[in-house]
Amino acid sequence: MMQDRLVFLIGSPRSGSTMLSRMLGAHPAIVAPEEPHLITPIAHLGYFESVERAPYDPVITRTAARALVAALPGGEAAYLDALRAYTDAIYAGLRRAAGGDDASLLLDKTPAYALSLDFLARLYPQARYVVLTRHPMAVWSSYVDSFFDGDDAVAHEHNPLLERYVPAIARFLRTRPVPIHAIRYEALVREPERHARELCAFLGIEESAGMVDYGEAPDARGESTRGLGDPTNVSRETRPTTASLSKWARAATGRPERVALYRAILARLADEDLETWGFERAGIAAELDAIDLGGRRAPRPPLTRYALERRLLVAVRRRIRPDNALGRLVRKLREVCDVLLR
Repeated sequence: MMQDRLVFLIGSPRSGSTMLSRMLGAHPAIVAPEEPHLITPIAHLGYFESVERAPYDPVITRTAARALVAALPGGEAAYLDALRAYTDAIYAGLRRAAGGDDASLLLDKTPAYALSLDFLARLYPQARYVVLTRHPMAVWSSYVDSFFDGDDAVAHEHNPLLERYVPAIARFLRTRPVPIHAIRYEALVREPERHARELCAFLGIEESAGMVDYGEAPDARGESTRGLGDPTNVSRETRPTTASLSKWARAATGRPERVALYRAILARLADEDLETWGFERAGIAAELDAIDLGGRRAPRPPLTRYALERRLLVAVRRRIRPDNALGRLVRKLREVCDVLLR
């Protein structure tokens, strides 16, 4: 049965999941392909979850999906069996394509699954789940600096990442509807050997020394071993490092507007959720108080092609508004493209 060989790595974007997937993919018994994003679309077919906008009527689709499932002899269980037959076939094909066999474990590291965990747990209740959490402000800082050229306001308008992911993952950790092994990023990089052993025990596989020095592992199989999903740090490290533990605070030095946003985000996160992630509000608040608002800003990282592309995108996005000429032009171009591509 495919789900006995499935491992889901659950974590928010920028939580260190690429590093952990590289560790796991360096084990000879694990295949770690590129993020497949397989589950999210089928979670939103209308019965469990839905979308607000689509090239069809989502309201009618939701109604029809519920009627369809109700009409099946096996009801919801039969519907899940049908969906699982589809995903099992895809996962089996990915495992073969990556050089795995029927005994190999398949790792799926797709951060968006964290927002569809109720569905995923119903679809694969016997799979194993590794849940990775990280200091919330480190997650946010990395997200903004990696994808939005350090512009917190544009990033938050585009995606209030922590407000979406922290509650969803925390609830999953508290309810534990499936087999879960929880790890904090900070603990993982400080003691990678111990956590590698504990992961192997949880997954029921023998220990492998190559997991920690994942960049040197000759038997690594799958795209995640090359760090896809992390375009900024893909080739920098070959093993876990503590170098980035305080990077988020250094990046906020001399930036009172960033610290103000940190405080606003923190205020919107529940104590229970923070504690489930492994952090206390008072501790994070004290770290924010310790940031030197009048200090010298951290220098920008070297400009790469990827960083230049992101900088240009952020600059354009910052200027697009519904009521200005650029915003109207972009919407018009989109309408023209929609017509041409029908």
